[in-house]
Amino acid sequence: MTDTTNKDDRHKARQQKLKEQVDARIDAAQQEKGLVLVITGNGKGKSTSGFGMIARAVGHGQHCGVGQFIKGTWDCGERNLLAQHGVNFAVMATGFTWETQNKEADTAAAKETWQQCKAMLADDSYDVVLLDELTYMITYDYIALDDVIEAIEKRPTTQSVIITGRAAHRQLLEIADTVSEVRNVKHAFESGIKARKGIDW
Repeated sequence: MTDTTNKDDRHKARQQKLKEQVDARIDAAQQEKGLVLVITGNGKGKSTSGFGMIARAVGHGQHCGVGQFIKGTWDCGERNLLAQHGVNFAVMATGFTWETQNKEADTAAAKETWQQCKAMLADDSYDVVLLDELTYMITYDYIALDDVIEAIEKRPTTQSVIITGRAAHRQLLEIADTVSEVRNVKHAFESGIKARKGIDW
């Protein structure tokens, strides 16, 4: 028996053991319910990941909604595309808070957008709702954390919710089924490179 044959046999045995473990976990995961997913951290790609899940759900014929906080004044490639496929958008449309510098107006806009999001969260026709950059609204105290938690917990049982943004509140992490943290290793903007259409927005 050659050394290559031995390696192949060992590889096959390892993969078979792995398959058995994976199959057992799949068999054990039988609960059906909508999920709460939080994508947080300081790295680039949180909103992109959230919109990717919306695109995936739309591809499966599911009804989706998006609440967009913070970035509302930018031309948004995701919104341009997904709105054509029946995705409902509630957009704060004030832009970055360091640009507006008006807490009263920002708070009012955030509350108005949140009311539209709450309507989606209460509507069982929505399969997936993305609350993009919601974490900032809680951090800045524009939207009450308790109200957010209550709306998410009272949503239809089959509806999934995606929350994005930096510094997600501990209570959001606690109610989430899946939490991902995007870590910043390197960013083009830090080297003085301009944000690029199709990549950054």
